[in-house]
Parts: sequence; C-alpha cells; structure tokens
Amino acid sequence: MIFIFDLDDTLYDERQYVESGFQAVADMAQQRWGLDKTQSFARLINLLDSQGRGRIFDDWLAAHSLANKGNIQACVRSYRRHKPSLKMPEAHLALLNELPKPLYLVTDGHKIVQQNKVDALGIGPLFKRVFITHRFGIQHAKPSTHCFELIKKAEGCDWQDMLYIGDNPAKDFVNLNKLGMQTVRVLTGVHRDVQVPPAVDATNTIQTLVGLSPTLEESASRLSPNS
Repeated sequence: MIFIFDLDDTLYDERQYVESGFQAVADMAQQRWGLDKTQSFARLINLLDSQGRGRIFDDWLAAHSLANKGNIQACVRSYRRHKPSLKMPEAHLALLNELPKPLYLVTDGHKIVQQNKVDALGIGPLFKRVFITHRFGIQHAKPSTHCFELIKKAEGCDWQDMLYIGDNPAKDFVNLNKLGMQTVRVLTGVHRDVQVPPAVDATNTIQTLVGLSPTLEESASRLSPNS
C-alpha cells in the first residue's frame, strides 16, 4: 500500500504557522512603522479568532491609517517568506518512521510557504517525493487528481493500492473516492466539525492521526492478494 499524506492540520497544527507568520509581520511592522510588535501580534490573533482569515492585514492596518496596497502587500510578503518555527507531535513523527516506504506528501498552497513548512518540520527526507500542487499550476490543486496520478504512474500500482490521509472534506477526498482510492479523514484542525455527504467524505474517519494504524490494518485486509 502506498501511503500519501496531506500536510496542514493533518501532520501538524497549522495554527502554529499562522501565529509564526503573524509574529514575523508584527516584527516587520515595528521596524517599518513603529508599531508595538506585542500589541500588533495580539490584535492579529484577535482578528483571526473573531472574523477568520481574509481581511486581517487590511483591517489591522486600517486602524493605524496604513491600509494601502503597498503596505498590505508588504505584510503578505513578510508572512509568506518568513522561516516558521513549527513542531510536529512526536507520535506523528514516529508513525511516519514506522510506516512502510515509500511515503508521499501532497499539499496545496503557495510554493514558498509550503516548502518552508516542510523544511521547518524537517520531514522532507521521510517522503519519496513532496508534491506542492501549485508547482504544477493552480488548476492542479486538490480536488484535482493530477499529483496522485503522477504517484500512481511512478509506483506502477492501482488506485486501490493507494491511501490518502487528509483533513479537509471540501477537497481532499471526493475525486479520489470516485477512482476507488482509499481515503482517511482525520478530525483535527479547522475542518474537524464540517459535515458533508458520505460520497464527499473519506471512506474512513479517525479522531487523531495516532488512530491511523487500526484503520490501515482494516484497509489492508480489503486489498487484493496481489496488491
């Protein structure tokens, strides 16, 4: 069986990256505009928790009469290009080390951002290949199966011999289910409470990633003897 993982909110808590990015922006704002970095960070977190992503930098800068295009872009650049401080649970790292190889990673998002996350976590060497979908064009982001097709071709396997573990039912599983690929949804992160029709959701659900082993054993028992 070929194990393929999502990254954000599957292998680690993406909130870590967001807070690390906000700290980088707050540091930049203090240097550039003289805004207190502690107060700026607290306000950015407050905006995130109260209204979600979208206009956080716009609204924060507007309160300081700094919300012009150039300043907003400076915040976005600082956020995207910073070198994050991230940590993955030891149990998740142990799982990746114990699983049979090869392993693959398929993740959506900005190319620099996602690569910086992989580097910060130090997990690149654990995977045969890391697929950042936007490197192939945004049209190949999930739910596109493009990167999974590349894995299937590289491994010379059938769809049912591949298993994807992710967290977002809005895009992670629907097209893979149609192909007969095995899917596992981990109920962590911002999408943990999202309810979707069975055809869209994963074929298996676990509360945390450490619950993956029994699910894999059950999935393996359904594979054909020649897989």
